Amino acid sequence: MSDFDEYIRQGEPQEKERGYAWQTAVGLQAVDGLKPSEYLIATARQHIEGDITIDEVRQLIKSYYESKENRVANTDDTEEADKVSANIAKLLNERTFAFTVAGFTAVHRHIFDGVFKFAGKIRDYNITKQEWVLNGDTVLYVSAPDIRKAIEYDIEQEKAFDYTELSMRQITGHITQFVSGLWQIHPFAEGNTRTTAVFTIQYLRSMGFDVENDLFAGHSWYFRNALVRANYQNVQKGIKRNPEYLERFFRNLLMKEKNELRNRYLLIQTPEEFKEVEKQAENRTSTEQPTEQLTEQPTEQLTEQLTEQPTEQLTEQPTEQPTEQLTEQLTEQEQLLLSVMGNEHFTLKMLMEKVGLKHRPTFLANYINPAIKDGLVKVLYPEKPNHPRQKYLLTVKGTAMRN
Repeated sequence: MSDFDEYIRQGEPQEKERGYAWQTAVGLQAVDGLKPSEYLIATARQHIEGDITIDEVRQLIKSYYESKENRVANTDDTEEADKVSANIAKLLNERTFAFTVAGFTAVHRHIFDGVFKFAGKIRDYNITKQEWVLNGDTVLYVSAPDIRKAIEYDIEQEKAFDYTELSMRQITGHITQFVSGLWQIHPFAEGNTRTTAVFTIQYLRSMGFDVENDLFAGHSWYFRNALVRANYQNVQKGIKRNPEYLERFFRNLLMKEKNELRNRYLLIQTPEEFKEVEKQAENRTSTEQPTEQLTEQPTEQLTEQLTEQPTEQLTEQPTEQPTEQLTEQLTEQEQLLLSVMGNEHFTLKMLMEKVGLKHRPTFLANYINPAIKDGLVKVLYPEKPNHPRQKYLLTVKGTAMRN
């Protein structure tokens, strides 16, 4: 249950609408491994109940972080999550939309107002990003000099597209293609996925679709990983762009299907067991079977089968030892670290809190460094160890061992 389910299920129409906006705004922070503070949640509740306006919420959040005491008690990531959540909630509560390049950049500017100095500005340099689902590889994004023309082209093509006489499946497929292409441009230094998500929600609303549900809130990390897979190819490794994962998301959103949205399906070089379960899920629709029946294999059976899978299928470094034997060789500290890490990115402070340690050198020496050395954990910015937004995440091997 989310922090706002009570308003969505039982609230008055205005409370329900505000509840959806806040649920989506908060949920989208998971895209970058961020989590809003309890203060933000409490303040959002006041807005949902009509006690304060959304602008008062934003002012309260701003004042909250101007306090030295609160800045010390929270991280920069928490401050970003709080301010961005409030900005997104404001946008989603407004029923205005401009389907133009200026409109797209304005979404970024409004979302990251007071957070990034480059809010609303198109990047003037090229970027790469190591992706968990690509085992550290990157999607190729549009070159900086071509960004504005690329956005203009995609939007103009979409404006000219005729949706009449198309089936819902065809409409969903085309929307998948448009959103995927827009995201691949990656026009901003940071915040591209959150901007694309909000812009997409606004666009779909302008077309008459009802997108007041929890998909973007509950599956924002899947949404981002699906965008990655839709735009990644590696001819040498025989990997093609694969939009089917993203299309499943939009079929759930627009056609009310119940496709399973699991991040492990998106990993390249996926174990055969995952592929088989994925294939079974793909062949089922919401009208044929309820959600509870989507996974025919009980969790215990799937876990047992995965531990029998040789590790050589999970990493590029072959080994003859099955996962079950390797697990026994992990230190207690590594086992604990894997148990608290999922598919998200974590700051060092967040991981120390999860493990229950306060001494940074001890945590680095006994947990992080051994896990990195054993290929279980990696950093988001390996070339810049002291990057201000440095995060830690599981490798493919670490994910397999954890599962």
